[in-house]
Amino acid sequence: MDSISTVDELEELIGLPLDRVRRKVRSSLSDFDRQWLAASPFCVISTTDAQGHVDASPKGDPAGFIQVLDDHTIAIPERPGNKLAFGFRNILENPNVGILSVVPGRTDTLRINGTARIVRDADFFELMVVKGHRPRAAVVVSVEEVFTHCGKAFMRSGLWQPETWNPGDLPSIAKLAQAYTQPETPLADLEDYYGPSYAERMYRE
Repeated sequence: MDSISTVDELEELIGLPLDRVRRKVRSSLSDFDRQWLAASPFCVISTTDAQGHVDASPKGDPAGFIQVLDDHTIAIPERPGNKLAFGFRNILENPNVGILSVVPGRTDTLRINGTARIVRDADFFELMVVKGHRPRAAVVVSVEEVFTHCGKAFMRSGLWQPETWNPGDLPSIAKLAQAYTQPETPLADLEDYYGPSYAERMYRE
């Protein structure tokens, strides 16, 4: 493989951004950014530990779940999960995070970079209650960079085009669980566990 090892080689290959592209990177949230976050039900948080090990964790809730505390601060609720907490562990070692916020049907995305801390309670937790459940914690991010990312990746992938979707071509989550974590559990039991009742348990411990 012909690898790139220097910044000069990289810039020779891809070129340099136009001034108008550089100008899109801001240090605080605009009114348009607030509107976007109010419409977004999903994001991915990327973190890195002190050794450079990376984690990218999806987060989702009803649209507007990312709370804007002020022009420089957002908060993302944490819901019950698998308790591996890779992202949280990383934040404790290295607070730098990157966030990709998505709105269904939109090909552009909102990207936020900054530093994070884990908060176990705050007044704004009342705004994060879903189906009667308060979050167990929240990631509070001090915004350092925010910008809109163009839609080329979503357009190339056809992500929002239903005619390209083939979810049935892949093994079910129950089959994956049996293969990787619960080989002793009958598949029928796992299919039942990940069936309709699974959604009903999402906010419970």
